[in-house]
Amino acid sequence: MVTGARSWWARRSLRLRLTAAAALVIAAGLTGAAVLLVTWLHASLIGGLDQTALQRAQVVAAEVDSRTTTELPVTDHGEVAAQVVDGNGKVRSSSANLRGRPRVFTFPASHSSNPRPHTVHDIPVGDGGTWRAVGIPVASRHDHMTVYVAVPTEGVDHGIAQLSAGLAITVPTVVALLTGVVWLLTGRALRPVDVMRAQTAEITTSDLSRRIDIPPTDDALGRLATTFNDLLARLDAATRRQRRFIADAAHELRSPLSTLHTRLDVAVQHPDSADWQTVAPGLLRETERLTRLVDDLLQLARLDARPRLRARPVDLDEIVFTEVREARRRTPLVIDQRAVSAARVQGDEDALTRVVRNLLENALHYATTRVDISLQTLEGTAQLIIADDGPGIPEADRERVFGRFTRLDDARARGTGGSGLGLAIVHEIVTAHHGSIRIEDNRPGARLVVLLPTRNR
Repeated sequence: MVTGARSWWARRSLRLRLTAAAALVIAAGLTGAAVLLVTWLHASLIGGLDQTALQRAQVVAAEVDSRTTTELPVTDHGEVAAQVVDGNGKVRSSSANLRGRPRVFTFPASHSSNPRPHTVHDIPVGDGGTWRAVGIPVASRHDHMTVYVAVPTEGVDHGIAQLSAGLAITVPTVVALLTGVVWLLTGRALRPVDVMRAQTAEITTSDLSRRIDIPPTDDALGRLATTFNDLLARLDAATRRQRRFIADAAHELRSPLSTLHTRLDVAVQHPDSADWQTVAPGLLRETERLTRLVDDLLQLARLDARPRLRARPVDLDEIVFTEVREARRRTPLVIDQRAVSAARVQGDEDALTRVVRNLLENALHYATTRVDISLQTLEGTAQLIIADDGPGIPEADRERVFGRFTRLDDARARGTGGSGLGLAIVHEIVTAHHGSIRIEDNRPGARLVVLLPTRNR
């Protein structure tokens, strides 16, 4: 119950955070857009008023006569205020709405081709308010005069105020609606995530064969589910392999331990009849077999841990000569190494020594009279071949013999002392060195061919 409540709150909290973030983004975006719209529209309308004032001033300037003292013709029903001022600051003419008024424009005239408009206040026309005014000079026959024309901004200000009020109501409404849509969409989007979470929570290490449902849509969530199922498949395979390895290791360890226990138990129960001269060699062989098995298991465990190999130049031919000398002390079989030539590879010397040793022991174990070894370098690859004249390996079993605890029925029984791990270790080490190993016919016997790169990859 507590776990379910926590899960519900976690989903709701995530949904709230996503919705709040989306609402903030939407509100900021719409507010910014509204501000930009109002600013741009206000500037555009004010620019239109400035252009109107300039055009009216140019019309008045074209008709001005220094002898004229009558009012200026204005056709905008009082919406435009104009004055003509001479060089002494005296008003010479004015529009009807400024008749009899003193000079109301005090800024100097602009002599450029594009006069700069001015914002003026409290012109005694109507309710006053704010006006946009321009002043341009006029050179008459008797005096230099300035024509001033002003246009009220009341209409623009009123329109902008109405637009701002409308946006102030519309923007929050739109934000609320979009937030509701985001809330619904995040709920729909998170529903498959919640299903995936629930299915994942039911997967345990005891049953990694289960998979989560993949959403029908080909989106990021579907790809995530596919990737997660691939991960589960790899974990399942690795776990099965580990369990099988542990079971096989336990089975292999049980045999020598049982033999040791039985022989020692008999010797202890019947000390008078125990012939230690006969018992001791058998016990020693079992302990040696047990030691080799444990050593092989530790080696495979290290390889499974994917350690970093100490890659450095290694003279593979020196390793072969050393291992052959050691092997000749233990066997009467012929070991021919005359085809071994110099070969330097990049790799871990201890691991490569283990490869040569295991291959040589495997060949000696099944050889009838001799073992032939050759080593040469061909096009950047060292080729090591160890061949015996034993029973050989059937073609159908040539991949299987590299599996762990694999023994062929007719030649690799437990009674011979093999653990079934030697070639598996060789395969793992060679693969870790970016190499390959294969088995060929020797007629009679088998040829194990190892290919190793002579340079780093």
